[in-house]
Amino acid sequence: MKIIGIDIGGTKCAVISASIYGSINHKISFATNTNLGLEHTLGRIYEAVEELFALDPDLKHQPVFGISCGGPLDSRQGVILGPPNLPGWDYVPIVSLLTERYGGQAFLMNDANACALAEWHFGAARGYRNVIFLTFGTGLGAGLILDNRLYIGTCDLAGEVGHIRLAETGPVGYGKAGSFEGFCSGGGIARMAAEEVKRAWERGEEVSFCPSPECLDDLDAKLVAEAAMKGDSLAKKIMNQSAFYLGRGLSILIDLLNPEIIVIGSIYARCEELLRPGALEVIAKEALPEAARHCQIVPAALGESIGDYATIAAARYGLGLELGELEEDQ
Repeated sequence: MKIIGIDIGGTKCAVISASIYGSINHKISFATNTNLGLEHTLGRIYEAVEELFALDPDLKHQPVFGISCGGPLDSRQGVILGPPNLPGWDYVPIVSLLTERYGGQAFLMNDANACALAEWHFGAARGYRNVIFLTFGTGLGAGLILDNRLYIGTCDLAGEVGHIRLAETGPVGYGKAGSFEGFCSGGGIARMAAEEVKRAWERGEEVSFCPSPECLDDLDAKLVAEAAMKGDSLAKKIMNQSAFYLGRGLSILIDLLNPEIIVIGSIYARCEELLRPGALEVIAKEALPEAARHCQIVPAALGESIGDYATIAAARYGLGLELGELEEDQ
C-alpha cells in the first residue's frame, strides 16, 4: 500500500509518496512562509499532492494521507487548533479539506507523537516499551510511548512539555517566559542569542557571529551552534544555557515517566556534542539516580528524514497497523 505523507512545520513543509512500510518514493519540500498566510501554504500543499499524482497516477485511487503537524490539534476530528509556530492556523479542518478534495482517507497526528512512532517503528527506539521523543526543532513537544502504546491524553494534549515553566524568567516559548520550549527550541535559542548579543554590545564587546544590529533578525540556532563549534565564547554560553535547561526538563520527564529511552530530534541530533554533556551533568544532579541509570538519551536515528517517516507513522496508526506488521515490508 502507498500513502501520501504531509509534514507541516513552522519553517518548512514536505509532501511525500511512500510505501506504508517505510520506502519513500518521491518528496517535494518547500518553505512554509507563515507570513504569507494559511491559504498560501494550503495551496502549496495541494500543488505538491497533484504533482505526486502526476508522477504516480495510482496514488489518485482512494488515496491515504498521513499528516504530521505541530499541536495543539484534535487528531480525532482532524482539526489543527492554532499551533504557536503556525500563526493563523486557528481552526483548520485539514482532514476534511483533503478528503473532500481528493477522496480517500486522511489521518492527522501531532508531530511529536508521529515522530515518536516513527523512531519506534523505524529508528532508535525499536524494541523499547517506554519511549519519549522530543522534537527540539522550531518548537518543543514530546511524543509518549508507554507500555508499547502511544499515549495522547484526554484531549490530545499529552506531551506538550514545551509549555512547562523551567525558570521564572527567560526566553518566551509556547507563549510562556522561561518555558522548556523557550530554552530548548530553534526559536528559543534565537531569542536567547538576541538578548545575549545586545548585552555584549552594551558591555562594549564585539560579537563575531552578529557584528551589527542588522543581523539580529537573522540569528538562528544554526548560526549560534556553528559559532559555538568554532569556539566563540558567547555562542558557547548560549548553547550551554540551552543544555542546562534541557537537562532540567529531561530530569522531570525521567522522574515522572521512568522511560527506557529518550530520543531527541532536530537541533539536538545536529548539535549533540554541544548539548549532551551539560544536559547529562544536570540529570546526574536532578533526576532519581535509579531512573536515570535505566534511561538512555540518544539522538534521533532517522535524522533529517524523520518528518517524512512521521507521516508514514501517522498513516499506519490511523489505519490500525501494528508494529509487528512492519515485517511485511515491500
